Amino acid sequence: MKKYIFCLFVFFLLVACDVTKRVPEGSYLLNKVDIDTDTKTVSESHLKSFLRQKPNSSVPIFGRVRLHLYNLADNDSSWIDRQFRKWGEPPVLFSERLTAISAEQIRMELNNKGYLKAEVDTFVIKENKKANVTYEVAGHEPYRISHYDNTLQSVDSTIHHILVGERKLDIVKEGDIFDLEVLEKGRVNMAKTLRNRGYFNFSKDNFHFLADTTIGNHQVDLTLGLNKPADDMFYKPYHIGNVTIINGIDAKLLNDSSAYGLADTLKYRNLNIVSAKDRFLLPQAIYHNTFLRPGRLYSERIVERTYSSLSSLGAVSQTLINLTPRVENDSNFLDTYITLIPGNLHYMQWGIDGTNSAGDLGVATNLTYEHRNVFKGGEKFQIRLNGAYEFITASDSSNLVDQSFYEYGAEAFFSIPYLLLPSTLSGLRDRSSASTEFSLGANFQKRPEYLRQFLNLSSRLQWSSFNRKLAYSLEPLDINYVRMPWVSEKFRQEYLSDESNPILRYSYEDQLIALTSYNISYTNVSSDDIPRYPFRIRTGMEVSGYLLRLVGALGGSKMNKDGRQEIWGIPYAEYVKGDFDFAPTFPIDEKNVIAGHFAVGVAYPYGNSVVLPFEKRYFAGGANSVRGWSTRTLGPGTYNRDSVGYDFENKTGDVKLDMSIEYRRSLTKLFEFAAFVDAGNIWTIKDYEVQQGGFFKWNQFYKELAVAYGMGLRLNLNFLLLRFDFGMKAHNPALPEGQRWTIFKPKFSRDFAFHFAIGYPF
Repeated sequence: MKKYIFCLFVFFLLVACDVTKRVPEGSYLLNKVDIDTDTKTVSESHLKSFLRQKPNSSVPIFGRVRLHLYNLADNDSSWIDRQFRKWGEPPVLFSERLTAISAEQIRMELNNKGYLKAEVDTFVIKENKKANVTYEVAGHEPYRISHYDNTLQSVDSTIHHILVGERKLDIVKEGDIFDLEVLEKGRVNMAKTLRNRGYFNFSKDNFHFLADTTIGNHQVDLTLGLNKPADDMFYKPYHIGNVTIINGIDAKLLNDSSAYGLADTLKYRNLNIVSAKDRFLLPQAIYHNTFLRPGRLYSERIVERTYSSLSSLGAVSQTLINLTPRVENDSNFLDTYITLIPGNLHYMQWGIDGTNSAGDLGVATNLTYEHRNVFKGGEKFQIRLNGAYEFITASDSSNLVDQSFYEYGAEAFFSIPYLLLPSTLSGLRDRSSASTEFSLGANFQKRPEYLRQFLNLSSRLQWSSFNRKLAYSLEPLDINYVRMPWVSEKFRQEYLSDESNPILRYSYEDQLIALTSYNISYTNVSSDDIPRYPFRIRTGMEVSGYLLRLVGALGGSKMNKDGRQEIWGIPYAEYVKGDFDFAPTFPIDEKNVIAGHFAVGVAYPYGNSVVLPFEKRYFAGGANSVRGWSTRTLGPGTYNRDSVGYDFENKTGDVKLDMSIEYRRSLTKLFEFAAFVDAGNIWTIKDYEVQQGGFFKWNQFYKELAVAYGMGLRLNLNFLLLRFDFGMKAHNPALPEGQRWTIFKPKFSRDFAFHFAIGYPF
């Protein structure tokens, strides 16, 4: 072992000496650049982005890998040398000219940030063909706002009233630093607000600031002004004029006299829809996804939503919108011309994946066919076939799981690109990103110990607000039928008897679940505004069994021998479930971010249910939970059965609490480092005998929180983020009291968990 460590040390030593190999005589490798600044409001990392010359890229631990690769090539004579040059990076040679330009760029940026008397000096140390550069920044006292006049000097009272109502004039306040970036952002926000209130083509350049820096003592008098329009005394808003939609016809044919008679123009709710004899899209599908309608006040937002809604129709490959200003009777209008270009209506996909479930390897495949305009209303019809085969490791003594497992199923999916509502609620149909979805599916699982069947019928309505900050999802009815027509006798005796595990018995018996759910999510991030501290909130409610209870009240149910009501001979589940999830983000600077997460969920079985259906219960541990535990290995509460192996059926609960805080640092364009602390657990809402220690108690739950800490490495490919997290248990509630703080005496085999996942954990 010592020999390998010594060889590794020698390798890194040789690599370190290699960095100046391709540096010409008389030149110096730009080895290190530091910025030493006394400015409290402008960080070193921010100023580094204004450097015109930076050292070669470096990877943590391994150093300047690309520079080393470049230095390995003697010339371009061989293929391998050319590859090293291609993969590598030539040495960055110190330049006095670029250093001077960098110093000036830093000074100018500080001026923009309110440090109008900033000074930047450079110090260069040259040694062993390397140059270390230090920029000494003296910001001095920043200039601050002494007085701010945002009355717009009463040039346009209407615009002033709009901006006051939207609170867009409060760009700065007295005492703030005179930051030109803040002022520029204010101009952009004011112009965007007005473009969403009818002022077509309104620009930030219509506003200006007058700053008086001569009043002394590092003070600035600031006045916001509005430029007068060139051809009038006031700016005038625009309304949508005539709207013409070319419904899947080549625009060139419309100008061809020989094509006369091939197209029809239909007026549908004041929209002029030009279609061929064989229409591409039905008028109602176009209408519900077109928010540019005659008479509406122009808004940049409704243009964007029309683009996105029409383009999201699978049948449409491209949407073109052209707005032409027109003046009529001293009013401004925008005549709208929309062209819908058809796409490929048929889509087919086949995929195959390898699987690994608790160490058992397998293979899964699926075949999907989709028609994207099945009834010419932009409807999507999709059918999906799936199958999986898993090679299960035989158990030693029970001899139950000694064969392979397979499953197969099919799902039909139908989507309408607007809200399908009764005529009395027609006013609610015009919602952004709206859809009505129906699905029907069946899945069959075959194991040596049982055969299980799942049937599902569901409906869903989805829509969002125009600024896309709020998103809604309503499932009026979701019916799941779980059936278990065959069970081996040994499995029944050892797992499904009341004596062994009544909770598991309820989970595996035939069951009907008819639920209604409503979910809302909110984010303060939109296309119009990226806030300083982004966050996301999700909340939802799910209720099951009330419709079947109503059917039973009308005489449609019978009571079985266990005292449970049955519909068509099948017991049904009754429960209520609520969830809340909050994920804020606190950017520190361009490279450092702190992200938080808080999630709580409560589910309560009642009436016809002793326990929640297994699929509806909570579990803890895993890549998106407390990362010191593997998936489904934590809780509930202090529950622990050392004599049982996986025991996943009992690692479920009715109450969930997850809390996390994570520090993220961008290392390079590809790699990101993370350090995190997680806490949480699950509990049962009833005191089940087979889950001893899992019952939630207000005076005990905080003592039963599992705590984990760890580090992670993320690979950001822009379109995909791969996450590798390493978690360690810090407080393990499953251990006896007095031994739970494993952070002081960790055991790697017991307290470590590795997670590979896609995307951030929250």
